[in-house]
Amino acid sequence: MKRYFLAILSLVMSVAMVAQVSPETLAKRNKRKNLTVKEWNTSQSSKTRWLDNQRTYDDQGRKIEEIEYASYGMKWRKVYQYDDATGLLVREIEYNDRNKPICIRKYEYNTDGTKKKQYNYSPNGKLETVKIFEYIFYDSK
Repeated sequence: MKRYFLAILSLVMSVAMVAQVSPETLAKRNKRKNLTVKEWNTSQSSKTRWLDNQRTYDDQGRKIEEIEYASYGMKWRKVYQYDDATGLLVREIEYNDRNKPICIRKYEYNTDGTKKKQYNYSPNGKLETVKIFEYIFYDSK
């Protein structure tokens, strides 16, 4: 009985966290479904152009990959992974110009959907730092 209650409680909290997404955010995501955005730079003197940045979004409008380019090729790349139940970002992997992982970030969230902690790992899985988010609200009266 207790396991059943905990499973239902977990499901209700997950739904509540998803409900925290604002209508504005949902509208933005709708416009970005299955979208790839490429930013190009153009030299005024030679009129040559080169790819500067590329962002890719999934079928729910969430960013799943971002690549920054330089004149020599890729500078870095980030891959984003989301929790299926909540839709929140749970993992981010950053790669260097040789497409080797250099940093792995994992996230924890408060019940209201705000970030609680960010864990920064080295490519071999060793925990390097932990960032804790604190939210302070002031009364505007």
